[in-house]
Amino acid sequence: MTRFVKQVMCGVALAVASVVATAPAFAADKMKVGISMKVLNAPYFSAAMESAKARATENGADVITADAQGKMGKQISDVEDMLTRGIKVLIIDPADPKGLVNAVNTATAAGVKVVVIDSTLDPKANYLTLVQSSNRENGALVGSWVVDTMGDKPLKIALISGEKGNPVGKERRDGVMEGIIEAQLAKTGKVNMQIVGQGWGNWSDEGGLKAMEDLLVANKDINMVLGENDSMVLGARRAIESANRQGITLVAAADGQKEALNLIRQGKYGATALNDPALVARTAVDIGMKAAKGEASNVPKISYTPSAVIDKDNVDKFYNPKAIF
Repeated sequence: MTRFVKQVMCGVALAVASVVATAPAFAADKMKVGISMKVLNAPYFSAAMESAKARATENGADVITADAQGKMGKQISDVEDMLTRGIKVLIIDPADPKGLVNAVNTATAAGVKVVVIDSTLDPKANYLTLVQSSNRENGALVGSWVVDTMGDKPLKIALISGEKGNPVGKERRDGVMEGIIEAQLAKTGKVNMQIVGQGWGNWSDEGGLKAMEDLLVANKDINMVLGENDSMVLGARRAIESANRQGITLVAAADGQKEALNLIRQGKYGATALNDPALVARTAVDIGMKAAKGEASNVPKISYTPSAVIDKDNVDKFYNPKAIF
């Protein structure tokens, strides 16, 4: 073999090695990320799913998704299926705080990095972290806004809650109540607040409408609606308009849904708190994938996204008409 041929072959080998070194990994070598949502029948959950998928794909992962359709048994089966397909990260919004404990523990025991989003999970579950907005901090901000806005006026509150026994709903209403109490005490030295009735809206617009219709019939002196999310308050607003009731301030403990923000811009809705599903989902994926690569340490058991009360003074900072949610 001539010296020239040897040089050419050596050059080809180096070029091939360079291509192989810089080429993207084949799909089989990609990290697999599972995303298990308890439901996808509301914009919040759809936005979380789409944002998690986009972030994982952007970070170079293959993504497996599942919608439990509100059924605990189906979500358990979904997680089991993802484990057999070799996921290394599981992003999960649990359908039941206790019922998903064993499934999550099984995933963690298999070496999967489990990140819980939005809903809380029983402390017996062994997961990496829970990513959510701080219901307590958001509640304090909303409560202060209520007192600053309504002044010394006695509060006659119609409370619209998500579902009985849901820990997130309890945290949200407790947070706002604590915020109102502390703000009133600081301002007047006394508390002047009454929950005139509680309705259950199942987190939905239609549920909020029905709950508010019943509350309006039973109570003639409501001056504020407090909902545990925007969707239910939006439904409550329709009931109030149909009943031609005036002087009722609309407040949500969480979310920042774009329809609510648009009404805030128009002066037709009081305030809500920031619970951005896209930010929660992206944060969860980043934490989970870094942990799976061994790049994350000392991860706190709860990872909070920033808190904010959204009203007419700052709504344009958060409003995005093109957002899913």
